[in-house]
Amino acid sequence: MAPRGGVYAVNGLSHAAAWGRRMSKILRFGDDARRGDAAAWVVRLEAGDLEETEAAMFDAWLCAAPDNVGAFDATLEVSQTYAARGLDVAEALARRRVTPAPVGRRAVLAMGGLAAAAAVAVVVVPAVTSAPGTETYVTAKGERRSVQLADGSRIDLNAGTRLSVTLARDARRVSLDEGQAVFSVAHDSRRPFMIAAGDRTIWDVGTQFDVRRRDGKLSVTVAEGAVEVRPVESVSGKAYRLHPGQRLEHVEGAPAARVVAAQAQDVLGWRSGRLVYRGQPLSEVVADLNQQFATPIRIEDPALAATPISGVLILDSQDAVIRRLALLVPVSAVRSGAELVLRRDGASSGR
Repeated sequence: MAPRGGVYAVNGLSHAAAWGRRMSKILRFGDDARRGDAAAWVVRLEAGDLEETEAAMFDAWLCAAPDNVGAFDATLEVSQTYAARGLDVAEALARRRVTPAPVGRRAVLAMGGLAAAAAVAVVVVPAVTSAPGTETYVTAKGERRSVQLADGSRIDLNAGTRLSVTLARDARRVSLDEGQAVFSVAHDSRRPFMIAAGDRTIWDVGTQFDVRRRDGKLSVTVAEGAVEVRPVESVSGKAYRLHPGQRLEHVEGAPAARVVAAQAQDVLGWRSGRLVYRGQPLSEVVADLNQQFATPIRIEDPALAATPISGVLILDSQDAVIRRLALLVPVSAVRSGAELVLRRDGASSGR
């Protein structure tokens, strides 16, 4: 971003030093072949639509040597930095002539040849008159909504979801406060698509995936392409790369997450009014249902809440859904004031 007044030192010392630090990170990792492989994988991943065989090859390359991961991450950082600044620089060069600033011989000798060359080029860029706008989208209980973004991406919001979207020149940023959404991301290698969800950030360049954040628990399921889930800068932890058919499950505040196999179309079924569960605890099922209906549901027994559920629930009336739920797990629903209480079937007889 240009500083106030609109002057942006493209090759100023601070930017040259920052770029040099990034390049030095790449040069530390192995030989030319490793760096070439890393660059090739960055280009392929940013192109999107990675096939399963290619995803397996990428994972195999990453695991082949410890330095491969470092080389890939360093190359990806350089690519994203260039993507963030390249458009502004190119547009500025097209509009204005670049005039080298006068540099005295003594200054050249003091700074050295490379530093002097980096210090002379200054591009004048018009000052940014306004910050990129942020749009907030909210769905109520039982409401589903589809939003088409200006970049061509689409977000399908499940009930009880709140998220904000900022489309800037260098990146597309989403903040998921609570809820669940499917992201169908339009490819744009110059602007990475990032989703902030608690203490994790999901990075994507062109794919389809589901993100669920409720009650301090995060899950990310990939249907197409590939995404990376990283800790935010202030939190330590491991970064995970996910491919189609994989789901990451994370408890916010925990140092690690786990990656499991998942049927993406099952996870995305809520968009057509189907909730599909494959061994999820009853507590998660109830959390989903509480976003769909006005009458809250509560589970009386913690052990019952942990009972795994497998099956399909069609979302129509709440009474009908409870009857179908009772076919999957032996429960009965008892009205208690303004809520429904789930108990093990027959547990209400002694009360």
